[in-house]
Amino acid sequence: MKRMKKFWALLLALAMTCSLAACGGSSDEEPATDDQTTEDTAANDDAGTESDLAYVQDKGTLVVGITEFEPMDYQDADGNWIGFDADMAKAFAESLGVTAEFQLIEWDNKVMELDGKTIDVVWNGMTLTDEVTSAMSCSNAYCNNAQVVVLPADVAADYPDVESMAGLNFAVESGSFGQAQAEANGFTYTEVVDQATALMEVASGTADAAIIDSLMAGAMVGDGTSYADLTYTITLNPNEGEQYGVGFRKGSDLVEKLNQFFVDSYADGSMMELAETYGVQAAVIPQE
Repeated sequence: MKRMKKFWALLLALAMTCSLAACGGSSDEEPATDDQTTEDTAANDDAGTESDLAYVQDKGTLVVGITEFEPMDYQDADGNWIGFDADMAKAFAESLGVTAEFQLIEWDNKVMELDGKTIDVVWNGMTLTDEVTSAMSCSNAYCNNAQVVVLPADVAADYPDVESMAGLNFAVESGSFGQAQAEANGFTYTEVVDQATALMEVASGTADAAIIDSLMAGAMVGDGTSYADLTYTITLNPNEGEQYGVGFRKGSDLVEKLNQFFVDSYADGSMMELAETYGVQAAVIPQE
């Protein structure tokens, strides 16, 4: 019995020795200092961070998020995307050595589309609101704009001011500055997917009026346009200084590239030449 006890005691001692050796296997290594840990973390962060410029150039495309919005982004008879914004986006992409591709998006989802990298930029007559500038890195302003009311031409005289429009049902693009103006003025409204659809709602009689960008109204409403029976009347925000900008992912290094592109294209006259093609030259903001 004593021999058995000695045997088990020896076996237990041996097990404890092995356990201590395993736990202390790294004891000869010097522990990492705080400075080393900080440097390693920074190195890992840098390794995991890729610039938007490099990302776009590596894949060879600049994916532009848009909605149907004449005269900024719309399709010609052959299905090609044209317009002031579309043509500027193509020229900017070319300056980066890549090709512009256009992706229709739901306007309410523009930030999610950017962050998810299904698009690289929102370039679609986007008003620089506080909400937009807090969610994206935005370019300098390049066009002035305002929100106007569109009505059937034969009843427009019956609605000369905001007060007279209180009983109308408006169509507005979801998430747009037009929707914000409808809310600010206490209008009843229905959200639609884009401004082009808002015009269709008025033309078909399913909405009494629409609120859209003045640049779009000038191109699409009135004599000689697709909506000759409609007209635009009052400006809802004449003193607010609404301006367009282009949005990228937060911290994107493409913002600086685009701002310089704006300066260069304004200086060489190509920006104004495109603006005149689409009738928006009066809205262009000088780039310096």
